[in-house]
Amino acid sequence: MGSGPAAFAWFVARRYLTARRRQAFISLISAVSILGVGVGVMAVIIALALMTGVQAELRDRIVGATAHMYVYKLPGPFDSVDQELAKVDVPGVVAAAPAVIGPVLLLAGGTDYAVLKGIDPALEAGVTDIEASMEAGSLAALTDRGPDAHDGIILGADLAAAMNVRPGDIVWAYGTAMTSGVMGLRPRSRPLEVVGTVRFGFYEVDSRYAFATLDTATALIAGEGPNMLQLRLADIDQARRVRDDLQERLGTSYHVQDWIELNENLYSALWLEKMAISLAIGLIVMVAALNIVASLVLLVMEKTRDIAILRTMGARTTTIRRIFLYQGLAIGLVGTFGGAILGVAASLILDRYRLISMPADVYQIAYLPFRVEPLDVAVVVIGAVGICLAATLYPSRQAGRIDPAEALRNQ
Repeated sequence: MGSGPAAFAWFVARRYLTARRRQAFISLISAVSILGVGVGVMAVIIALALMTGVQAELRDRIVGATAHMYVYKLPGPFDSVDQELAKVDVPGVVAAAPAVIGPVLLLAGGTDYAVLKGIDPALEAGVTDIEASMEAGSLAALTDRGPDAHDGIILGADLAAAMNVRPGDIVWAYGTAMTSGVMGLRPRSRPLEVVGTVRFGFYEVDSRYAFATLDTATALIAGEGPNMLQLRLADIDQARRVRDDLQERLGTSYHVQDWIELNENLYSALWLEKMAISLAIGLIVMVAALNIVASLVLLVMEKTRDIAILRTMGARTTTIRRIFLYQGLAIGLVGTFGGAILGVAASLILDRYRLISMPADVYQIAYLPFRVEPLDVAVVVIGAVGICLAATLYPSRQAGRIDPAEALRNQ
């Protein structure tokens, strides 16, 4: 700190922090204050990393398993897919693909409900991560069929496991489109060969979705053609802006939805949980700050005689205040940075080794992810240091008010 009053104040503060023998109790309280601040900061950083990680993991899996944006024509299917694809070719959109989606009943030994999504395999990989998420088989197998082969179907990995089927097996699909027969109207059905399984890591999709070509799915569930366009954006954080621009361009005969709108309730709940947890754990830092106040007040009472002697030797009131200000600040800095280092390290280890597992059918993810954001750490560190600094104001002010003559008279 150089020379002068500041250096002298820091020298005395350091001596008080490391005092032994008669002042051992004061030093113990200081150590407890450092520990309290450290534990509080570590807890806040881990909590923020957890909530940020959960939000990011869910977002990545949602936008990997589904498109960033959907465009529907009101009231019915598209007349010309090529013309519709040209209409959504706007700035911010990097890929588009048609799709049709609807419920089906799958029969293979047992019966299971599924959501059948008809896709164009050549375009689908541009709007979702289906190709990269194939667990068995291939996306191309949907179209690379022999002349006598059944149409293909790709099942979510958990759906395939529940039905106990694997690539090469045949499943019967019963759709919502109706056909007339001898017995009257009945659901359209056809045998489909399982050509692959896909695992996005998003349980809702892995356990319920099946994928077929547009023609196959249309014949089973729509009968008229694709009823939506899927879009992938260059920047998913610009989804609201692109959605508003596209809605204005297409007009009221179309409806545009983005991934934020579709998952708004989920993200609102996660944000509220993040704030609530951060505020609750932040109270630990406040309690630690009270420990700093207590330790400094006790130190002022213990060092009344020393303060009086320093004043009679010419030390200014500001110098006396600095002694206790520096001591409280040192406690805050050591505790804050120690807690920050431990919090970041713990978060990285928990995320790297996936130490906390969860039931995927309930929470959509199989483990608790932790993601440390530098801005979160900076805010926590600055906030904790600020709280600790504020905690030193009252004790340092009281120390500066001590009257040397009165203090020495009472010794």
